[in-house]
Amino acid sequence: MEEKTQISQIKVDIPEDSSIVHYANFAIVSHSPEEFVIDFATILPGKENARVVSRIIMTPKNFKNFVIAVNNNLKNYENQFGEVILADMPKKAVREVQ
Repeated sequence: MEEKTQISQIKVDIPEDSSIVHYANFAIVSHSPEEFVIDFATILPGKENARVVSRIIMTPKNFKNFVIAVNNNLKNYENQFGEVILADMPKKAVREVQ
């Protein structure tokens, strides 16, 4: 028996005010067996401290879907505007958080 996948559209309500809009130029991703945590933060040039502006906690399945969506959007962006070139980061600035 063939399984049919039904795709439904979800209506997303975005508030008109800017209360949910946050600028982030830094992110930290950590995980436990049950969840992934993404801390979005801002850091000023020349400073060593970042301020978390939003924390998002996701299940592993939702996080994987998020990563797939981000990768697809990055690919589409680079196809339209060209490759995003990353600056060399000092090794102490990039570390894995567990």
